[in-house]
Amino acid sequence: MTLYYVISAVLTLVLTALNLRHLIPVLKSKKMGQKILDIGPRWHKSKEGTPTMGGLSFIAAFFVTIIPVIAFACANMGETLNIVPAVLTGLFALGNGVIGMIDDRTKFSKGKNEGLLAWQKYLLQLVICSAYLFFMKWSGAITTEMYLPFIHKSAELGIVYYPIALILLTGIVNSVNLSDGIDGLTSSETAVVAVFFSFTAFFTGNLPLAMFSGATLGCCLGFLVYNFHPARVFMGDTGSLFLGGLAVGMAFMAKNPLIILVAGFMYVLEAISDIIQVVYFKLTHGKRFFRMAPIHHHFEKCGWGEIKIVAVFSAVTLLLCAAALFLDIMPSLPR
Repeated sequence: MTLYYVISAVLTLVLTALNLRHLIPVLKSKKMGQKILDIGPRWHKSKEGTPTMGGLSFIAAFFVTIIPVIAFACANMGETLNIVPAVLTGLFALGNGVIGMIDDRTKFSKGKNEGLLAWQKYLLQLVICSAYLFFMKWSGAITTEMYLPFIHKSAELGIVYYPIALILLTGIVNSVNLSDGIDGLTSSETAVVAVFFSFTAFFTGNLPLAMFSGATLGCCLGFLVYNFHPARVFMGDTGSLFLGGLAVGMAFMAKNPLIILVAGFMYVLEAISDIIQVVYFKLTHGKRFFRMAPIHHHFEKCGWGEIKIVAVFSAVTLLLCAAALFLDIMPSLPR
């Protein structure tokens, strides 16, 4: 398992960085630069024109790596290795990445930072998420039992499982998308989440999860080479929706979907802060609960630098992942 993990992580890291080296000039030549909204922090205006859609680099690196690695594992292990959840999760993440690509391309065609309408994007996501759940259930990769983290028990939810799973899938994917607002934040948080699922994979003997988590970690680290502050490229919705699909998909591969609410709590906090801001704004007829939402922008408005925000958010993610590992994953292992 260790060999497959290392190969997945190292290859995606190297390929992502190499891809970006060639992709950034192409994005610049095609004038695929980020548009900055006037309502954002004023210092973000300096980021205007930074190439976006850089997520294409790690999407390509992920599949160029994971497909032969899985094929090699199958050749060595034969029928003892169930790759169906991995294949479906990869397609699920790719589907979300395609939605992000359509959104990014729509922004370029409009010439402003407004892509697909919210209902259009969510409808497409519902289709992708519903298909993912259908084929995961059809293949036997999931049941209607939901494992309850920290309680170490499962609850049979019956048909109720599906709306809960749909909310979880779309919610996490969009939360990861919301977190992509400052240099290096989404890549750093997702790298930590990938490490958590790496430990989960090794403790539970889940080889497909090990390969996926290793590849996800490599993608994030390779992208950080060019995305750490000051960023030379942004991943765009293309990259953030793809990473969101991987993050929540790995939770389903681990047969512990709800654990992403703990390991990826900082994603969730971004979405919660956005919802609070909108509701409070409407109820108070124009007042704001936060200085700006999502919450990473609130801390920017409070005077925090981007590097500090990334460091603090990643550290909190690390602590929550450690708590999930020591209080849920390890105690639930057979003794």
